[in-house]
Amino acid sequence: MARRGSSVGSAGRDAGDHAENAARHASPWMEWIARFGYAAKGIVYVVMGVLAVLAAAEAGGGSTTDQNGAFQTIEEAPFGQVLLGVVAVGLVGYVLWRTLQAVADPDGEGTDLKGVGKRIGYAGSALLHAFLAFTAANLAAGAGGDWGSSSEEWTGWVLSLPLGWLLVAAVGVGIVGVGLYQIYEAYYSEFKKYLKLGALSDGDHRWIEHGGRFGVAARGVVFVIAGVFLVLAALRTDEQEIRGLGGALSAILEQPFFGNLLLGIVAVGLVAYGLLMLAVARYRRIVPSDAL
Repeated sequence: MARRGSSVGSAGRDAGDHAENAARHASPWMEWIARFGYAAKGIVYVVMGVLAVLAAAEAGGGSTTDQNGAFQTIEEAPFGQVLLGVVAVGLVGYVLWRTLQAVADPDGEGTDLKGVGKRIGYAGSALLHAFLAFTAANLAAGAGGDWGSSSEEWTGWVLSLPLGWLLVAAVGVGIVGVGLYQIYEAYYSEFKKYLKLGALSDGDHRWIEHGGRFGVAARGVVFVIAGVFLVLAALRTDEQEIRGLGGALSAILEQPFFGNLLLGIVAVGLVAYGLLMLAVARYRRIVPSDAL
């Protein structure tokens, strides 16, 4: 019996060693996929923010837009379809990383209420960016499509269901909650705990901290506005009330007092958020042994 127990223990250790070796070989790929994903997301937000800055300045024919509009702008650039294809692949990588964060918890968020909430948020982010990756891939392939109206169509269908307005209102409240949480994250610089701060000089540290807080807060504001419009659509049973990120930016621009100035501040913040994502792509802590 002792020999048998010893052999079983040895087999278990061998299996564990094999799994650990497999993780070490596979996880660097996930690390690079995650970094590529953050970079792709950063590019999209930089483009979106620059377009909003132009709209605020009423220069160059700029207009407020969301991620889909940013995709179309990238597509219109030289070699745009190739660039957009690269962005689409990067977003797929981001989806994979967010899915891994939700399921395997490589960052050790835990199973308490806050940890579970963050992991649910990661899952929601994976779904959202899967749709964005699909949209970018379609545009890159020349398929086109009027994706801007799909949110209204889907929401109109949900509103037609019994108690559909309640579901739409719940989603809107959830989006508002995400926006408020991002503002909280900005205040406490929550993103810093995921970065390799030792690899940064004092100057880079300050730029990333202050610029990142500004960017995350600006994104949170836009999410709050978009969520409020979704709640209004539910309460009024009118899908025309829906505004995505681009519509939320337009709502800021339409304010009777200092609309251009307010939009300019938020737009610069979105550019800062995009730059933060590029910094995250470079400096985020993604430990290979923890990635799988």
